Amino acid sequence: MPRTIDDRISVAPQISPEDIPALAAAGFAYVINNRPDEEEPGQPSGETIARAAAAAGLGYAAIPVTPGGFSGPQVEAMAKALAEANGPVLAFCRSGTRSCNLWALAAAHTGGTPDELIEKAAGAGYDISGIRPLLETLSAGK
Repeated sequence: MPRTIDDRISVAPQISPEDIPALAAAGFAYVINNRPDEEEPGQPSGETIARAAAAAGLGYAAIPVTPGGFSGPQVEAMAKALAEANGPVLAFCRSGTRSCNLWALAAAHTGGTPDELIEKAAGAGYDISGIRPLLETLSAGK
């Protein structure tokens, strides 16, 4: 289910608490939830995922992003969570796309180049070329 972007980050569609032990066994150390609670009927709550992550010894951060867009604080929170993770990270949302986009924005914010980030995302099956202007703006400040 997870799509690997690089050795530090993978993204996935919605996960369930029952997926957490397998993620831990696969070597993930941290889970980032980019999905707002109650976005869709029946999705597990962030609190439920957080409890399952803690029980499996995984770090957890909730950085919910609505389909409408990204904010500076979300980009900074994602960069901070990625920096604090003590191993591979799995970020998830409804489809994985918002998580991939937010990873790329955070990576640009911390010095990644747009070409490199777009290439890595494409390797995982995501076309993030539409956010190139934002990536360029963020990476230009570094």
